[in-house]
Amino acid sequence: MFPQTPLSLFGVLILRYLIIAAIPFILFYGLKRRVWLWKKIQSKFPHANDFIREIAYSVLTTLIFTAYGWGVFMSPLKTYTQVYFTIEEWGWGYFWGSVGFMLIVHDAYFYWTHRAMHHRLFFSWFHRVHHLSQNPSPWAAFAFHPLEALVEGGIIWVFAFLFPVHPLAVALFMLFMTIYNVYGHLGYELYPRSFASSVVGQWINTSVNHNQHHQYFKGNYGLYFLWWDRWMGTLRKDYEQTFQEVTSRRKTQPCDLF
Repeated sequence: MFPQTPLSLFGVLILRYLIIAAIPFILFYGLKRRVWLWKKIQSKFPHANDFIREIAYSVLTTLIFTAYGWGVFMSPLKTYTQVYFTIEEWGWGYFWGSVGFMLIVHDAYFYWTHRAMHHRLFFSWFHRVHHLSQNPSPWAAFAFHPLEALVEGGIIWVFAFLFPVHPLAVALFMLFMTIYNVYGHLGYELYPRSFASSVVGQWINTSVNHNQHHQYFKGNYGLYFLWWDRWMGTLRKDYEQTFQEVTSRRKTQPCDLF
């Protein structure tokens, strides 16, 4: 059942974010911090103030996403969109295909808006807050300045006007987007060794890839896939080497706690 009020929608979105970000945070930054320390991409850990900042901005982002969700699915504006509410209207095949299509469209949208926000005219206004997390944690996934959150959430309007979308399909897309975004900011790599250079892996974004973007600010602009970075020549040249180094570490390799 789709939430019927803005307040219930906000409750669903914030609860989803808290659960998806908290589980890996508790494991990797709490319970297993010392045991898995050798796996951390950047050996040092963020400070408590970083976590607080990331969570605070993520709450603001969720409020903006809620407003967009209300506008697309609850407000009178929905009559001008291609939103539909009966799955049988387009069938289950289209329903599942639309979820996959959303990922492809969102990846292109994210790459180009992300690159634009790195332009010197826009960076300080839109994207600087997100890059305060040079050593990101799971909480950084939605840690956007409100102006950036407006841009990021705009993809929902693109979907609603571009092709028929069902609220449940959008919810599944949002679930996957949140999970993969948290993984991208995890600070640990979960894919196996040599994945980045494999036939499939060379087109899939990884935590190492996005961590490099936070660490160095330039290159690696993609979200789910790497094809735009490869096509546009913005993939960092040391990406695969760094991925191999991180995933080839042994448990005895020392890392800094602070």
